[in-house]
Amino acid sequence: MVMEDRDEEEEHLNLSLAIVTDPNGENSRKRKRKLLNVCNPLNPSHEGYFEGKIFKLLQVREEMLKLDHKRSKGLAENGKGLHLIHSLLIIATSVDKNNMNSALENLIQLYPTVSLMGDSVQRVVAYFADGLFARILTPKSPFYDMVMKEPTTEQQFLAFTSLYRVSPYYQFAHFTANQAIIEAFEKDQETNNNRALHVIDFNVSYGFQWPSLIQSLSQSGKRVSLRLTGYGRSLEELQETEARLVSFAKGFCNLVFEFQGLLRSSSRLIINQREKKNETVAVNLVFHLSNFMEMSQTLQSVHSLKPSIVILVEQEGNPRVRNFLSRFMESLHYFAAMFDSLDDCLPQESTERLSIERNHLGKEIKAMINSENLEEENKGTWKNMMERHGFGGMKLSSKCLIQAKLLLKVRTHNYCPFPCEGENTNGGFRVLQRDEGKALSLGWQDRCLLTASAWQCV
Repeated sequence: MVMEDRDEEEEHLNLSLAIVTDPNGENSRKRKRKLLNVCNPLNPSHEGYFEGKIFKLLQVREEMLKLDHKRSKGLAENGKGLHLIHSLLIIATSVDKNNMNSALENLIQLYPTVSLMGDSVQRVVAYFADGLFARILTPKSPFYDMVMKEPTTEQQFLAFTSLYRVSPYYQFAHFTANQAIIEAFEKDQETNNNRALHVIDFNVSYGFQWPSLIQSLSQSGKRVSLRLTGYGRSLEELQETEARLVSFAKGFCNLVFEFQGLLRSSSRLIINQREKKNETVAVNLVFHLSNFMEMSQTLQSVHSLKPSIVILVEQEGNPRVRNFLSRFMESLHYFAAMFDSLDDCLPQESTERLSIERNHLGKEIKAMINSENLEEENKGTWKNMMERHGFGGMKLSSKCLIQAKLLLKVRTHNYCPFPCEGENTNGGFRVLQRDEGKALSLGWQDRCLLTASAWQCV
């Protein structure tokens, strides 16, 4: 998978297929939910008191949503980064303490100072403000769905496609995973896998990860069999993904490709997926294990398959803490880096950037703030979880590192050479080797965005 020259590299990368513990326990959470219902601004007993503030807030929010470049450039001094972050944290603290009056007052002051067309801080704060506004309203409010408005399926697809094309974020995850899978496949040929590879992808999504794997497998010139079992969100998405991948695979005459799509809610156990002997089985856990409630069962099932390799790629940070404010801060740091990195990929006035932030990143922000699982048990790091479920880390090869370096050269405007871990460098994307070479992270300036690692049963 490591590419030889720049022209071939760019062609290869341009895929034709275009993601604190609560000491008081459950009783405290019940009291908090009860308080939230009592303080609901649209609760009839408080309607007269809060009604004016709600409608005032809706008015200033409507002004913020207008894509006015002149307004964005003319925001007052209180639209500066540190002040905006400070104001946002005051609101989040008020929401956490169920002081909705204070939260509403501060949101009314905050909205006029942010813009979806402003600098990266103004933009990210705007989406976090929306998330907090929705959390105040609660799903029972008639205005909740307006604030949490979901982009259409087409809008989500276009936003994901744009981010995939302009940023190294998803491509880093996919190419690193694919390189490790290919190396496991090649190693198994020594013990006779009949040149058959079975990949089980727990989050196949639009299938953008797999064209580069298909292309790489076909480069040997020998006949290869690739079976892909993909779990998806909907039947329609799975059908579109299958059609896209089957069409792409037809261009490689020495490759036998088979796709099986299963809904994530499917009762069919993955233990039944290993139907053929003498094949390399690879499990792909790329952006899948964010839900800790399902993780333990998933990892137990994966271990029972005895795969040759398990690829794990997840966002950095610790969004699994029980405390709302701690999780809010972790997410704010993470998405602030994501929004800042987009300025390296697209101009501030770009409608493509707006689509990415509104229909992909902004959707994730608002969903995080309004998640019902904010107070899950903190179960430690991914490394601890994998080891507790019988997996041991595998060292990623130098080819993975070289390929990541190549990707940053091709896909970013301000390429930064590899720093040693902890070394200070100028801004931009960078790659860091971690955990004695068993993990590879993509970072923006001093913030790690995501980490890829490979695992095997022990």
